[in-house]
Amino acid sequence: MEVTGIKPFSLEFSVKNPIYHSDGQKLSFISDFSGFPQIWELDLIVGQLAQTSFTKENIIFVNYIKGGQILIGMDASGNERIQLYLLKFNGQLIPLTNSPDHIHQYGGSSPDGKWIAWSSNRRHPAFFDLYIQNLETLAIHQVFSANGVYSSIQWSPDGKSLLIRKTNSQVDNDLGLLHLETGNVNWLTDHFGEASFKNPHFNKKGDHLYLLTNKDREFFGLASLDLSTKDFTWLEMGEWDYEGLTMNKDKNMLAFSINEGGISRGVLVELQTTAVYTWETPMGVISDLEFSPGNQKLAFVFNGPLHPPDIWELNLRTLRTKRLTNFSRSQILDNQLIEPIPISFKSFDSLPIPAFFYKPRNPSGKLPIIVYIHGGPESQSRPVYNPILQYFLRHGYAVCAPNVRGSTGFGKTYTHLDDVRKRMDAVKDLVSLVEWLKTEGNADPGKIAIMGGSYGGFMVLAAITHFPNLWAAAIDIVGISSIRNYLETTSPWRRKIREPEYGTIEKDGVYFDNIDPLNYADKILCPLMVAHGANDPRVPIEESERMVKKLKERHHPVTYLRFEDEGHSFSKLKNKLIAYTAMAKFINYYIGK
Repeated sequence: MEVTGIKPFSLEFSVKNPIYHSDGQKLSFISDFSGFPQIWELDLIVGQLAQTSFTKENIIFVNYIKGGQILIGMDASGNERIQLYLLKFNGQLIPLTNSPDHIHQYGGSSPDGKWIAWSSNRRHPAFFDLYIQNLETLAIHQVFSANGVYSSIQWSPDGKSLLIRKTNSQVDNDLGLLHLETGNVNWLTDHFGEASFKNPHFNKKGDHLYLLTNKDREFFGLASLDLSTKDFTWLEMGEWDYEGLTMNKDKNMLAFSINEGGISRGVLVELQTTAVYTWETPMGVISDLEFSPGNQKLAFVFNGPLHPPDIWELNLRTLRTKRLTNFSRSQILDNQLIEPIPISFKSFDSLPIPAFFYKPRNPSGKLPIIVYIHGGPESQSRPVYNPILQYFLRHGYAVCAPNVRGSTGFGKTYTHLDDVRKRMDAVKDLVSLVEWLKTEGNADPGKIAIMGGSYGGFMVLAAITHFPNLWAAAIDIVGISSIRNYLETTSPWRRKIREPEYGTIEKDGVYFDNIDPLNYADKILCPLMVAHGANDPRVPIEESERMVKKLKERHHPVTYLRFEDEGHSFSKLKNKLIAYTAMAKFINYYIGK
């Protein structure tokens, strides 16, 4: 099947990591507007926008260090082996880590701006140790080593300790204070059962932490942790997860968002008065909150179905917002974008499964429908701008994005309903969704397609192998075709963290063999498109190529896109255009009206 020749949509441009300059008059952030992620600078006084970095690889993050230095992280063509650099104002890059075979995770700068902390798997591929580095001499000192996945979060206000994290699984971790002189760790968050501790911030005295946690609860709430007694005090909590906690430089105000069934609501907390404020945003997701130096503004990234991702700003006095950037805005599409309707359907065991259902404008007759599955699995379908989905909607397709069991955002219990040998229960949720779409969603039974990426790709392959009669077409993006093979070949450190979710080969290998889509490739009935980046460190490209090979051997219709300069996601705009165009043509060919 030909996959070239159409350019069906306006691409979204990624925007992330807004940081105010010290005088509050400029804002830097990362965007791929020029083709792949680079640093851009917005003059907030005159409104002038300019690209300020011109590296040859993707910039993953940017951070300003006391004294005016700019620190960035880059990988090589999506391989996620991040290296750290100082970026000079003349564009010169000074390598800090310079160990391209290893991963380096930035962990904050010292209060005087002379040191940075980072973690790396230099000693062993499966373990992350902690290091500090002098920015004048560039000398590196290992300060903590153990067989586990450890990361630095930030320096203590007195500069004598690092706040560190030990990652036990995707949904369980611990925080501790590493004393730099002695090397001793004072673990702060001992707990029974699963608990996660996110976005910690020291108070002004340095004797408490403000953080988000779900310790002993279903949902993440806002708490204070006394560092001397290790006691938690709950400040705010509810029946949805709190996300993205940040703190202003005066240490008297917090900001976060509430994930209400996937839709964000922004919240401000004044610590002295305990007053709580919210502000209005359209349907969408708030992320990357950042207070301005003068505590008058709050920048954030907003991404919604009708609002492609941009930097927005909240006036803290009036609680009114304005959009600062307009990277993805297209007047042509303004009246064509569509918001979803939150729905719920009952699965095989009567469990309610939430989803977002997008209907095309002015539908006529039975609808061709695309079921869109999120990755993770500890993730969530949320109402954000997706160019390929909006293209389908404009061309008469409906789209349904379910949050099958195992998704986050609906409580700790719900997240574990697909663990290990419950894996296929989540796939059965899709069977129930198809029935709902036929009876309640006006679906054409012969024109239901499924697509998803990463773990969503596994779900696609599991659905079309175990329930092949339901699907008219399928798209698998960087998906797992065999859990057994995935655990054997993914990064060693990642395997350890993923085993609580998937199981182990030693204990569960026979079960993997019984469900792995690769073992049932001969059952697939619908045409399949597969896309993968050659440098993917999470799901090795062999996961796709084994499936493609099996289908080609039986002369089954399969379209394969391999990107040599991408990893687990497609970051370069040229590749996004190729992939999205191919997907649009594939779906149009097989289930279009």
